[in-house]
Amino acid sequence: MKVFFKILAFAFGGYFVWAASVNANDQDATLWYFIYGAAVVASLLFIVNALPKMVYMILAVLFVIGGILFWPETYEGLSIDGGDIKNIEEGREALGLGINALVMLLYWWRTPK
Repeated sequence: MKVFFKILAFAFGGYFVWAASVNANDQDATLWYFIYGAAVVASLLFIVNALPKMVYMILAVLFVIGGILFWPETYEGLSIDGGDIKNIEEGREALGLGINALVMLLYWWRTPK
């Protein structure tokens, strides 16, 4: 089971690299590089068991707070089907931060004391 979660962390690390790359054309791309970069580093350090358990919880809380701050005024889904692009973009960003938070909680749960 331990190997399974290391492989899963490697896959999530790849997902976070991809998520950062799709933000390359955003005006705030640097912010997203740091956010997803932190998640990539946390994933790699989870694989080698090099971070204290509490760091994952702190990252999860920060990602949740970020998701709340980025939540759009009016949620209009994630696809561009005639909705306000600002609301859709903020919804996508909040969802990405929610995924980051869930992954960090998984790492927290699986990290020994």
